[in-house]
Amino acid sequence: MSPKQNQKFALVTGCGQGGIGEALVTEYKRRGLHAIATVLPHESSEHLAKAGITFFPLDVTQEMSVLELKASVQELTGGRLDILVNCAGIAYTMTAVDTDVVAVQRMFDINVFGPMRMVRHFHDFIILARGVIVNIGSIGGIIPYLYGASYNATKAALHHWGNTLRVEMAPFDVRVITIISGEVSTNILKNDAHRELPNGSYYAPLAEEFKQHVKRTPRATDRFKYAANVVATSLSSSPPAWFWYGSYTGTFRFWDTFGSRTAWDSSLFKWFNLAKLKKAHEASTKKN
Repeated sequence: MSPKQNQKFALVTGCGQGGIGEALVTEYKRRGLHAIATVLPHESSEHLAKAGITFFPLDVTQEMSVLELKASVQELTGGRLDILVNCAGIAYTMTAVDTDVVAVQRMFDINVFGPMRMVRHFHDFIILARGVIVNIGSIGGIIPYLYGASYNATKAALHHWGNTLRVEMAPFDVRVITIISGEVSTNILKNDAHRELPNGSYYAPLAEEFKQHVKRTPRATDRFKYAANVVATSLSSSPPAWFWYGSYTGTFRFWDTFGSRTAWDSSLFKWFNLAKLKKAHEASTKKN
């Protein structure tokens, strides 16, 4: 066998500094795989260069960018890819009724259509290696977490697309794993920290609570601990279809399995102080 055939290759999208992708690609390198990272064309790659990790520019929303990456990976690996981790993603925090649909379309283009583009163009590399596809999902795709309706929708779509992909790839001995991620300590919320409710929103009585929500620092799992567990699962000979890991996933998994579809409604009503909103709305209705 040539050196390339002996070496295993793992490609992780979305490896900007401070995120899950950076932690994952670092862990693959630590375990002896040839780790390949991607960053946005305008994004700093200094952290990857310092770590000695191979990296390429990629915008998962652009077909040509994915094709250029494929050509680079072809040259590097000889057309084989043992692991593809679809990690690139963004968040959008807003009430469902106040959603900016254009912003959400962009998020779907990254969070859902991005993985679709990657698999569309890299599936032959993965089939040749009898490899693994890992999709980074979220508990947001499972429970009705407030102010995350649109983000939750992207993750739910990714989960169920991955379910079918798993069955379709089985004849080729390719495994597909969906990671149901709990709260993980990353900087994904930084771009939403400025967000405010629009003028005239029915949620205006909770405007201050909303501000605090987008600026929150969650009690979260360390991203490198998360990466160690996700990578170990992806390298397993018989990984689970869904791997739940991160803060709160044990509780959420239990209630998703054994609870009703509305099991979380009363808890979320309390956590997000919806009684205050209800009271304000009733007072406004009586006044008018």
